[in-house]
Amino acid sequence: MSMWLTNQQLQHLQRAYQKQVECPVPTQVISSGECFPPPQTRQQAQVESLIQEEAKLYASRQGIPCRTYLRSPSGMAAAFLAMNQVHGEVYNVDTDEAEDPEAAQARKDETKDQFIFDVHTHHVHDDYSWEGQLWIRDAARGNNQSRIPWNPELVEQELDLKYYKFDYYLKDMFFDSDTTIALLSTSPSVDPYKILLSDDQMVATRNLVNRLSGTRRLLAHGVIWPSVPEYLEAMDRAATELKVDSWKGYTIGDVLGAEPTFDKPWRMDDDDLTYPTYEKAHKYGVQNICVHKGVLPIDYESIPNWHYASLEDLGKAAQDWPDLNFHIYHAGLKMWRDAHGVSEAFEKTGRLPWIDEMAAIPEKYGVSNVYADIGLSFGALAITHPRLAAAMLGILIKGLGSNRVLWGTDSIWAGSPQWQIEALRRIEIPVDLQDKHSLEPLGSADGPVKNAIFGINAAGQYGIELDSDGQPIANYKDDELSRLKAEYLDAGNQRDNLFWGWIQNRKSG
Repeated sequence: MSMWLTNQQLQHLQRAYQKQVECPVPTQVISSGECFPPPQTRQQAQVESLIQEEAKLYASRQGIPCRTYLRSPSGMAAAFLAMNQVHGEVYNVDTDEAEDPEAAQARKDETKDQFIFDVHTHHVHDDYSWEGQLWIRDAARGNNQSRIPWNPELVEQELDLKYYKFDYYLKDMFFDSDTTIALLSTSPSVDPYKILLSDDQMVATRNLVNRLSGTRRLLAHGVIWPSVPEYLEAMDRAATELKVDSWKGYTIGDVLGAEPTFDKPWRMDDDDLTYPTYEKAHKYGVQNICVHKGVLPIDYESIPNWHYASLEDLGKAAQDWPDLNFHIYHAGLKMWRDAHGVSEAFEKTGRLPWIDEMAAIPEKYGVSNVYADIGLSFGALAITHPRLAAAMLGILIKGLGSNRVLWGTDSIWAGSPQWQIEALRRIEIPVDLQDKHSLEPLGSADGPVKNAIFGINAAGQYGIELDSDGQPIANYKDDELSRLKAEYLDAGNQRDNLFWGWIQNRKSG
């Protein structure tokens, strides 16, 4: 996660949790700070209105408060029914789920043991005080271009950095979602005051969670920044003493700041500057290189170093370092000024800017070590242009293979990732897009394609042992974290539907 919004842009935004409407899924794009969120579209406003209408109707029939309904499995189903009414049949959901709590619970129980490994998560350290980081949660509350909250449960929550810290991370990731394992990340800065987590802090969180659970529930990144010499030196200790699980870097440079300058960018294929970093990764056997690509501000052309966030430097690096794995965060998705125009163009041509370039890498360069993390990219499209979200998955699978797409959510900037998990479980590529653009269906919620994306692929990258059915050998279902989650749910606690980040104040015309 990064902060790329200027002070001028922030004047048009608000925190997502300040939005006065609660929904189980965001109803407008929430920005984590890496892009200026578009306004709530007419379609998103329709979805929001339908969710509220359905919630009032079904909550009354069930004899429960509307808020309780919206936080239940039935409320989640109602949200996807509303999206289907507006966007067409993209999500697999039945009216019975929205009407009948037993039907909704039965549907939920079908995937209760699904293995989910989220490779893209964040929190900030306990003493973190830079309030510029709050913009993401604000966007998630509805303070974005579309004016629709991504997570309506955040609407009434005050804007406070505590919601980005460890306690809420544990709650959002492991108690309020079906996530099994998570990978903790950070964003670097030349200003120590703005660094979300240092290598030591990420590893401390990892070790704490794993001691608590008695299993390997959390993994940790170590930062790479080839254009800043001290980061190369720090890799030795990160690998040998801290034993980080993989590396994370931003080719565009410094991504944090009230007026981001993107200092000290680097290219993935720079022999002199970057390859010494790869040499150390290879030397220590920490072979997963995670790199932020795409997800630029809408006015990205105004950024002097914007091309460093493109995919033009990926292919050669992957060719030159076949023993390393390159995980491209956000799948390189380009943020569009005219998403509707992109949607119309895709319907005609089958092309998605930068996603096509990502998917073409294996064939163009003859490599098999490139992976796409879909953090933020899938979530943002799932609530704005569900057909594009489905198509993006189809294009990535077609080019990379279903075994090289990784589940990520960029949580907890937008609150609990459960709505994103439900979106992937339910989404299907519409038949007309399958036929027109030669895309394979995604299949059932717990079918081979979605199980691979949700966890099997990442397990192979991070040494998580699985049985022949693709389930972890480690007994996560009976560990201490699962026991605490059961107590939490038995006490009547529910997902809070709170979204963090930034949303735009106005609606589109």
